[in-house]
Amino acid sequence: MIYNLGSINIDHVYRVPHLPAPGETLAADSYTVGLGGKGANQSVAAARAGARVLHIGAVGAEGAWARDRIAGYGVDVAQIAVLDVPTGHAIITVDPGAENSIVLFPGANQALDLAAVLAALAGIGPADTLLVQNETTHAPAAAALARAQGARVICSAAPFDLAAVQAMLPHTSILVLNAIEADQLCAALGCSLDQVPVPELLVTRGRDGAEWICNATGARAFVAALKVQAVDTTGAGDTFAGYFAAALDAGQTPAHALTLAAAAAALKVTRPGTADAIPSLSEVADFLSQQG
Repeated sequence: MIYNLGSINIDHVYRVPHLPAPGETLAADSYTVGLGGKGANQSVAAARAGARVLHIGAVGAEGAWARDRIAGYGVDVAQIAVLDVPTGHAIITVDPGAENSIVLFPGANQALDLAAVLAALAGIGPADTLLVQNETTHAPAAAALARAQGARVICSAAPFDLAAVQAMLPHTSILVLNAIEADQLCAALGCSLDQVPVPELLVTRGRDGAEWICNATGARAFVAALKVQAVDTTGAGDTFAGYFAAALDAGQTPAHALTLAAAAAALKVTRPGTADAIPSLSEVADFLSQQG
């Protein structure tokens, strides 16, 4: 089973002619509202990949629909609290090339109660996985508990904050980074990826594919990115992480997990939106069968 201590955001998405420059006022071509947040995206991705997922998080009263939307994808939402704090939200601009720029307001994601988080993890054990990201509070304490109970902990180091990542390193089984975050972390620690003090790393590199690195054994696996016409890259990394976690949770090898995750992320970027645009496992299987 996958437990996810994760953010839930309301995404305000603006399609724009180009990403705004400093001081520029820019008219948007369109506007939509949808479900997002790194945590929600990863929970939906893992559930769409076939995993049992329990989401631990919080929304405000005006965001109760987001909780219901997550439940609609098969995620257990019993541990999503409704608090007297505004729901987290993101202002997302997307250009014609599918690149994006995001401003994030944490809201209820930063108002979680530690006792409630730890209570939600009471049943976690060696057969389980905990997902965490840098958009909520209490991730180090939750990860420490999970590791003490023998669970796998997968930490996405985004949004990148060096202090937050360093606090997670002792409790992380697999550290997930994109290429920029990997460079930032290695520069800050003064080391190469194979010297980062975690057992395993997953590094996503966009059009350059992704790699899994086992620092404990030196083993590596790589997957090339699949060529698609991108419409919106928002949430692609979360889709990758959620699918990868679900595949490992199901007992698949890292190499197979990479293949599924790459296909899921490729399909996701062909669709506008974030959590609502994440493909199902059957869609991913059909897509892979067409790759030849």
